[in-house]
Formats: sequence, structure tokens, C-alpha cells
Amino acid sequence: MVIEFSKYQGAGNDFVICDDRERLLLPRLTQADIARICDRRFGVGADGLMLLAPGDGEFDFRMIYYNSDGRESTMCGNGGRCIVRFARERGIERTTYRFLAIDGPHDATILENGTVALGMQDVNTIERIGEDLILDTGSPHYLRFVPNLDEIDVPTSGRSIRRSPPFATNGINVNFVEADAEGLRIGTYERGVEDETLACGTGVTAAAIGELYRREPRGSGKFHLGVRARGGELAVTGERVGSTFQHIRLIGPATFVFSGTLPLADA
Repeated sequence: MVIEFSKYQGAGNDFVICDDRERLLLPRLTQADIARICDRRFGVGADGLMLLAPGDGEFDFRMIYYNSDGRESTMCGNGGRCIVRFARERGIERTTYRFLAIDGPHDATILENGTVALGMQDVNTIERIGEDLILDTGSPHYLRFVPNLDEIDVPTSGRSIRRSPPFATNGINVNFVEADAEGLRIGTYERGVEDETLACGTGVTAAAIGELYRREPRGSGKFHLGVRARGGELAVTGERVGSTFQHIRLIGPATFVFSGTLPLADA
């Protein structure tokens, strides 16, 4: 079997995307297949693989996301933006896209400059562990605010937290965040990839919300924060009502890299 794919990246977070609206791949792809496709030496190379699956009358499509270890994962913000661009290239043209992901419905718009504004789930709960924060933005995130991000060994420190007893079984994404005059800088260790990635959309979203909460545990009003990841710049906008963050949008690039075909071994 030969599969067709496209590769996209959002601020350096890269993905293999396949159109599976004919339902040919979903029952066929194994965890080992996906891990091999994502392997940077023996496959295409990516932080994850996504399937554009059929939607229904309410949704334009369904997003199914796998980490590079081949396991189906929780929401991926950069992936969500990239699959919207892929959907348009595959003939799904909308002013506003509505799609279903593992954490529920999302909407998105492609802006005039080519960036994508992706609607994210509301955040109602933030947990404190000392000075650190834990929150879920479609995927679970651990936030540690640091005075100098350049002094942090993100893979080593992130792995230590991710493999600590509270998170060893299910894993957690670990973010190190520095606030400066220009906004936020972030380095993220992603579970499933088990390494630092150049950007993490749900992590960027978590960092922005965590910073606002850190400044003031309760507040109100609209917000717009810029966040600089290793692979590029993103922005998070939304509205805060007390301890609830809503109407959240993750804004950033979603760029086509290349397309091709790949043989898949017969079962």
C-alpha cells in the first residue's frame, strides 16, 4: 500500500498529514507504522502524524492526532492550525472552519497574511505546585517560570519533571517560561515526542494563561500576549472573566513544506 502525505510545520513544530476521508488508513495504520513514518532517519520525519477524517453535517472534518511514538494523543494547537491549511488545499474552502478534535469542537480562520487563528477550549482550572502551575489547554501542561530561559537545559529538566512519580504513567508536557519586555519566551518538553520541540501550541496557550494568572489570580478583560518559541512567534488572545479564560485563540503560522508518497508494508 502506498500512502500520500503532506508535511506542514507551525513555528518549527512539524507534522505528516494524510487525507483519510475515504477511511482507508484509520483501521490500517499501526502504532509501529506511525512511529516509522515520523522517524527522522528512517521515515519522513515529524513531531506527529495527523489524519483528516470525515466530519458530519456540523463539522467540516475530524482531526486525529498521533505523537511521534505512534500513540494517539490529546489536542495539538500547532497541528490544529496546520490541518486547517491542509484542509483548504484538499478542497475544503470555508470562511470559518469547524472541526472536531479529541478535546471537542474547534473553529479556525485563515487570516490574510496566511497565519491561522485557532479557537481553543476554555480554561477554568489552574493548579499550583509551589510556584509552578498545572493547567489543561486541550493537553496537560506543567509551567515553570524562570528568570533566564537560556540557562535551562529543557530536555534534561523537562524529562525529570515528566518522569517524576505524579506524571510518570500518563505524562505531562513541561514548559519553561521567561517573561521579558517583549512578552514571553518558552521552551517545551513534549510527552510522546519525549524531547524538546521547537514549538508547542497548547504549551504556548498555557504559558500565556499562566502568566496572566501569575500576575493576578482573578481579573477581567480581553488579553493579547505574544509568545516566542524556539521555532517562531505566536500570539494568544482571549477574554478573562474572573478565573475563567474564554474565547481563546492561538494565532501563528501554518506552512506547507513538501508532499510525497510512502510505501506502507502489507499486514
